[in-house]
Amino acid sequence: MKKLIALAALAGIANMAAAADIVGNPEAANNKVAMCIGCHGIPGYKATFPEVYQVPMIGGQSAKYIESALRAYQKGERKHPSMRGIAAGLSDQDIADVAAYYARQK
Repeated sequence: MKKLIALAALAGIANMAAAADIVGNPEAANNKVAMCIGCHGIPGYKATFPEVYQVPMIGGQSAKYIESALRAYQKGERKHPSMRGIAAGLSDQDIADVAAYYARQK
């Protein structure tokens, strides 16, 4: 049992180390943000699915916040269906790139 716990802990540490090696590239995100801009790039935009929803402007947000939000959508911790669908298709590198892209905006 102790070996199983130690193995699980080691796997978790290795997974965190791999995620820490990913560096966002804002230029690489140019082709990845097309879906984002349609809602998050329009001041005052309101989405109507599944209900009327004020879409937040994410330009200038911290990269950590954007990464955290996208991972929460992937895990189902955040419930907006459109964002869950979009986030589900993003790799760790995609998330880092998109976060870096929006973090550098003012």
